[in-house]
Amino acid sequence: MDPVHAVSAPSVFVSVAQPTDDGRLLVGRMASSTAAPGRWQLPGGTIEPPEASNALDVECLRRHAALELVEEAGREVASEDLELWTVTRGDKGNVGVHFRAPACSADALAEQYTRLVAVESAQGRTPELDRIAFIGSDTDVAGLGGHCADFLPVLAARHAASGTTDQPSTRR
Repeated sequence: MDPVHAVSAPSVFVSVAQPTDDGRLLVGRMASSTAAPGRWQLPGGTIEPPEASNALDVECLRRHAALELVEEAGREVASEDLELWTVTRGDKGNVGVHFRAPACSADALAEQYTRLVAVESAQGRTPELDRIAFIGSDTDVAGLGGHCADFLPVLAARHAASGTTDQPSTRR
């Protein structure tokens, strides 16, 4: 990132918009053991400050986003296949860097999540997401029940407006 133009933020996080091949987005509900129990959001997480010798650049953020997707949803996507999609600033000043993954079938995503839950449970761990769902637009967010991350309705609307499976053609 450019330190000259940087803005103060309580935290920086990444998320992954994982579209399905029929145009919906994967969302997950945070488990009771997490910092935001019951909150619906895209798979993702807060970035820890890098060591002094490492840069916090787009590639670093992309790698972290890929790791969050596999840890929370069981979906493995090579970091280089994640496209920078948008950046948001939340209600409390948090900065979100959002990536978009290649489309995948909802059935495959559900199977990957089910396998992840089985592995985590067998090892005595609680998965970070206690439930997943698929939404098509910002109007579907209200139907999830409970509260959601402040950026979710905005990104769901952006996704719906952009079409079902469009992918940016150039990396930034």
